[in-house]
Amino acid sequence: MGGGAVRSSCPLRLERLLLLWLLRLCSWTAALRGNDNSEALPESIPSAPGTLPHFMEEPDDAYIIKSNPIVLRCKAMPAMQIFFKCNGEWVHQNEHVSEESMDETTGLKVREVFINVTRQQVEDFHGPEDYWCQCVAWSHLGTSKSRKASVRIAYLRKNFEQDPQGKEVPIEGMIVLHCRPPEGVPAAEVEWLKNEEPIDSNLDENIDTRADHNLIIRQARLSDSGNYTCMAANIVAKRRSMSATVVVYVNGGWSSWTEWSNCNARCGRGWQKRSRTCTNPAPLNGGAFCEGMSVQKITCTSLCPVDGSWEVWSEWSVCSPECEHLRVRECISPAPRNGGKFCEGLGQESENCTDGLCIQDKKPLHEIKSQNIETASDIALYSGLGAAVIAVAVLVVGVTLYRRSQSEYGVDVIDSSALTGGFQTFNFKTVRQGNSLLLNSSMQPDLTVSRTYSGPICLQDPMDKELMTESSLFNPLSDIKVKARNKTTYIQNLSSISTTSELKTTAIFGHLGGRLVIPNTGVSLLIPHGAIPEESSWEIYLAITQKESSLQPEGTDVLLGPEVTCGPSEVSVSTPFALTIPHCAEVNSEHWNIHLKKRTQQGKWEEVMSVEEETTSCYCLLDPYACHILLNSFGTYALIGEPISDCAVRQLKVAVFGCLSCNSLDYNLRVYCVDNTPCAFQEVVSDERLQGGQLLEEPKLLHFRGNTFSLQISVLDIPPFLWRIKPFTACQEVPFSRVWCSSPKPLHCAFSLERYTPATTQLSCKICVRQVKGHEQILQIQTSILENERETIAFFAHDDSSFPAQMGPKAFKIPYSIRQRICATFDTPNAKGKDWQMLAQKTSINRNLSYFATQSSPSAVILDLWEARHQHDGDLDSLACALEEIGRTHSKISDITETEIEEPDFSYSRQNGL
Repeated sequence: MGGGAVRSSCPLRLERLLLLWLLRLCSWTAALRGNDNSEALPESIPSAPGTLPHFMEEPDDAYIIKSNPIVLRCKAMPAMQIFFKCNGEWVHQNEHVSEESMDETTGLKVREVFINVTRQQVEDFHGPEDYWCQCVAWSHLGTSKSRKASVRIAYLRKNFEQDPQGKEVPIEGMIVLHCRPPEGVPAAEVEWLKNEEPIDSNLDENIDTRADHNLIIRQARLSDSGNYTCMAANIVAKRRSMSATVVVYVNGGWSSWTEWSNCNARCGRGWQKRSRTCTNPAPLNGGAFCEGMSVQKITCTSLCPVDGSWEVWSEWSVCSPECEHLRVRECISPAPRNGGKFCEGLGQESENCTDGLCIQDKKPLHEIKSQNIETASDIALYSGLGAAVIAVAVLVVGVTLYRRSQSEYGVDVIDSSALTGGFQTFNFKTVRQGNSLLLNSSMQPDLTVSRTYSGPICLQDPMDKELMTESSLFNPLSDIKVKARNKTTYIQNLSSISTTSELKTTAIFGHLGGRLVIPNTGVSLLIPHGAIPEESSWEIYLAITQKESSLQPEGTDVLLGPEVTCGPSEVSVSTPFALTIPHCAEVNSEHWNIHLKKRTQQGKWEEVMSVEEETTSCYCLLDPYACHILLNSFGTYALIGEPISDCAVRQLKVAVFGCLSCNSLDYNLRVYCVDNTPCAFQEVVSDERLQGGQLLEEPKLLHFRGNTFSLQISVLDIPPFLWRIKPFTACQEVPFSRVWCSSPKPLHCAFSLERYTPATTQLSCKICVRQVKGHEQILQIQTSILENERETIAFFAHDDSSFPAQMGPKAFKIPYSIRQRICATFDTPNAKGKDWQMLAQKTSINRNLSYFATQSSPSAVILDLWEARHQHDGDLDSLACALEEIGRTHSKISDITETEIEEPDFSYSRQNGL
């Protein structure tokens, strides 16, 4: 009975299962036909041989940008059907795009399905979570579900939750700039900008931008000063934060104390001091000035000098075989100390000790003494007669020369020793106008003013005077008193500077030669006597190229001075002329290789020589601030410097100008850094004249090294309640290449200051100009902005604007007659050693002497070079000392070799004026 019940119930169960399967199949078919989108599809199909679907591609999370729909895709194998379910509901069949293919490897069916999701669909969904979609794939074995892909609307708010804030931090301090970007989907990525340039923390280990969008600079540097901006961006938009200004300041630090000065009191109680400066480092960017005193004083006591004094004489010694005894004394009563004077007089004394009783050569002493007295009397008699004859002869010659000089020059010769010529002592009365005796012809005589000057000067002796003697040639310069006009100290004003665009001077020269000068540029041309043929006259010009030079230095080479042209180029001189070109290099052969270049007629530049080169074609003498070149042909020349090491120094002149008139509350400061050459500075002065500028402080020299570090210019110590400067403009930085490479325009930086009230008329501040890891200069500005209260500062050390051209003898410092005698003395070698090589050595010409050996008169060319070097100082003292030293050397040689010198040779030297 039980078994029958079981058998009867089995068909019933199978019928029920079959009915349920049919119902589900009908529901599935209805769903496919779109009868009801909300009806659930079957989760599984009755088992059949096969495998579950495997997803080859699942839907990814997506963002809707603005109103653009996104596409979700799904791919599975093997799959009979694939449908999307979004937010728990099946997506309508019509919204699916399906593609079917066959996998060639397995032969299984591959199906790929796409759907679009619009912004409206996402906005209309209100659920506890984001809008999501999922793939469901069917196979004979069953169903598989993909991952859920969320769909969100992308956006980025406009305002930052936290903007970075500006900061002022000390050097080497830590900088932290906070940034919280605006809310957005997806979350915004943050990037930092400095002065509108992206910051890459991978290139600078000192910067970190990874910590929660913040910018961290571990150790602040001066170069970290600037404007920082936080940039936030996602797939929708970009947003900029407010800029934050970071100022890295440097607090001033004291330098080391100098050594204590000497006690100011020579004897007794006084004081001594030492000082230090706030330059280690100097305050920058508003940094605090050093605290404490810059000068310390302490009292001191100087030991008073004690002059020495003799003790009493000792007893006489025993009488010697020579019939003499002696006594001594010492300077010990007291001994000199603390710089006191030593005793005057002899410390030993001797005399005869026998009163005539001592016998020499078997004769009584009194007889010997009598013979000696007679002999001495004869010598004195003859010496007196000879001296009288010589005195009379000298007196006659002196009176004759005195009258001749009176008639020719109108001078009163007081010291007769001047009649031998050379460098002697004179006293001149009022000199007639045009007197050629004055060595410096630039000092024109004033007939209405008479003042007395003491200093070295020399006379131009007439050609027909006797040749100077050897003793007078080698005598040193004596004091000379000349009555001449009072030349007041020259103070250059801006209004007197020429504004012409052409720096050129021209003059006509003849056989006597002369000098051409371009005023206040350091450029000059010396035409020696005899360089131009007799009875010929040439118009010679000298010019500076002011436009951009056609010479373009290669690499790190530098144009060290102006491009200078002299001409006419078609003529040639018989004697080398001297061309002087200023330069801005700090002369050191270990750091510079300096070349002279000349422009050809085709406009190309060719190298003439290196300054250190030994050649006979031309000669270069490099002084600290100018190069003197001996040449035989005119043309266009320039100096090029090739730095050999990072220690090569280009000298820059730093000058500060301000406005002459100030009609508002603003006041402008302009800081120039130009080559340390007069012509470069003159260009600045001319430009400032057009702008109404005024030089506010003596220019200073900055040593700018070729080490690739930049130049920083800053304004310091501005009175806080009287003046203000625009924020974050107090420091300006100039790249190294801009300073080092030559430029036709002067380098300058401008600073704009503003007064709080019109009542402020005084400005006091400091201008700091420094090269990073290099030299530094500080200019103290103390000026009035009112024009009538300003002090005028001189621009040029030598004002040669009044005499651009000098012709004939007045152009030379050494009178022609004396020059002839010097050349006659030194051009002919002799056994006494006085030849042109010794003259070259004593005038500091120690190299490339082979050049002078090829000249017809080496001494004349050496003196031409001396004239070019001493254009402004006319340092005849140094030349006289050199001649005197040669004379002393000659005297020593003569003492040693007197017995070896033959008489004819000495007579020959006398005939040549020595």
